[in-house]
Amino acid sequence: MTALENSINLADYGMLRLGVVTPELRVADVEFNLEKICKIARQAGQQQCRLLVFPELCLTGYTCADLFFQQSLQARVGLGLTELARFSAEEELTLVVGAPLSVSGRLFNCAVLIANGEICGAVPKTFLPNSGEFYEQRWFCSATERSSNYFLLDNQQIPFGDDLLFRAADYPECLLGIEICEDAWAVAPPSGSQALVGATLLLNLSASPEILGKEAYRRALVSSQSARCLAAYAYASAGPNESSTDLVFSGHSLIAENGQILVETERFQFDSQLAIADVDLQRLIGERQRNSSFASGHPEHNFRIQPFCLTPSPVFELRRPLARTPFVPPDDAERNARCQEIFLLQTSGLVKRLRHTGSEKIVIGLSGGLDSTLALLVTVKAFDRLGLDRRGIIAITMPGFGTTERTRSNAEGLAELLGTELRTIPIDAAVLQHFADIGQDETCHDITYENSQARERTQILMDLANQVGGLVIGTGDLSELALGWCTYNGDHMSMYGVNSGVPKTLVRYLVDWCAQVEFSGRTSQLLADICATPVSPELLPPDADGNIGQLTEKLVGPYELHDFFLYQVVRMHFAPKKVLLLAEQAFTDLPREELLHWLRQFYRRFFSQQFKRSCLPDGPKVGSVALSPRGDWRMPSDAAVNLWLQQLEGLA
Repeated sequence: MTALENSINLADYGMLRLGVVTPELRVADVEFNLEKICKIARQAGQQQCRLLVFPELCLTGYTCADLFFQQSLQARVGLGLTELARFSAEEELTLVVGAPLSVSGRLFNCAVLIANGEICGAVPKTFLPNSGEFYEQRWFCSATERSSNYFLLDNQQIPFGDDLLFRAADYPECLLGIEICEDAWAVAPPSGSQALVGATLLLNLSASPEILGKEAYRRALVSSQSARCLAAYAYASAGPNESSTDLVFSGHSLIAENGQILVETERFQFDSQLAIADVDLQRLIGERQRNSSFASGHPEHNFRIQPFCLTPSPVFELRRPLARTPFVPPDDAERNARCQEIFLLQTSGLVKRLRHTGSEKIVIGLSGGLDSTLALLVTVKAFDRLGLDRRGIIAITMPGFGTTERTRSNAEGLAELLGTELRTIPIDAAVLQHFADIGQDETCHDITYENSQARERTQILMDLANQVGGLVIGTGDLSELALGWCTYNGDHMSMYGVNSGVPKTLVRYLVDWCAQVEFSGRTSQLLADICATPVSPELLPPDADGNIGQLTEKLVGPYELHDFFLYQVVRMHFAPKKVLLLAEQAFTDLPREELLHWLRQFYRRFFSQQFKRSCLPDGPKVGSVALSPRGDWRMPSDAAVNLWLQQLEGLA
């Protein structure tokens, strides 16, 4: 396969590559500044980046002060814009640059959009800071004071005003809104109204001086505005080559998407800095469609929409953070914080249920696997928070045809170490009697053979709960619910499912976190061994060496893959084509054929097993993906999967 065949047309996936630039600069030296702008823009183009955002007043420098009134400087800016237009045509680039513009006898601080040889429009700054270190009202007029919708350059009438938005031709998701520095810091930023009328990409040309603590504040501002507007937000800031007479500028430029910082430049660098990211505009439109608050918002202004020509190049890899395990943060500190938060959510949900029912007894099936271990740990902590005796937790181990010595001893050891009551109730005889009653051949290891064991265990748990006046705690996790990897009216059923919002990849980290943080000594060692045990329902006999003979991930596929699919399909609502693209970028160690195979499996199982999710027991939502029919996910049990599978067939 050739390199061209491996390339990605980002527009096909609703994505766009853009860059934020802090160029090397000399104050009031337009010619030098143009040279540096063109140089870094050309470098960005070589990285298939066709849309670039530069800082506020970057053609002259933000710190020109009274030099802004010099007619020579203003005239050179006009020539510079014309030169940039020619450059943009040669390089097939879209540039958004900052420049002072004289319009109808007034001077404005503007952002000018230049695309493929054309100056498409200029947006003047609305909010002019005039306190502390700022004196902008000395030189510039606010956008609210403009008297014309156009300005003249080379005898051409060019759109002008804070009511301009820019739509990329042949790129329906790409609508640009522009604001300048202080506009974003205002109580009601222009970008809010721009987003409400459809702008998916918000650009801010800034000259934000650096003082102690401002870096974190700026990062939070950009992140929160992108989240509030459900938009991508590109913030390009002036650098340390600005005048240092009274201030220092750091060149802190950032790109955020719906609350997440995708990329940022290094501060205090005197040479040109460039940061590039691929923003997912299609994702943002989906987020807006599902957000009722956004849908009910009303923009404060009417806008003129100007077309521009954007010619994105094929790329060969994505330039955006893409987690292989979207439910598990890669950073240890963040992961530990999230584990603590989830554990608190789980225990609090159970505490509320116990307080409401007045129950002081819990019945839980303990297999020695990850899910039941996490459920037991949650129950123990809930009892501790309520001041209840842990002996009120009745842990039942129910060895059957597939139980191994390793999992059984781990289950028994954990219950003993945690101080719960432990009962062992073998199910072999009861299941064999059931086989005899229904005429099932016990040597036929089919679905009946497996599910009869799961239902026998659930019957024991339910009846024991009635006997002691307690609740059955469900152990099944979110990934099992997504795949339907649970026995209907077997382990599918409980009185409260504490793990129902936790995906399998995160269950392992939660148990590991408990081993390191919540528990110690022999308990910690035992939890570590449980984490190292292969995932299995243990419904088929062990192998000749007594090891687990039924490995879940060989049957339904790797949970790491399925959790990735679950996030992209349910949280992001992406089409199969895009899910596959992202999987190929995240799982470079797996061939395309294998990814396609398991993705087909995911769609088939997810659609066919909805009936199990339609009657789930109560359980707490802990993350952005949940499958409760009373909460996040409503889907007909008889929906057809054909459309999604047909799309996958076209990708084979």
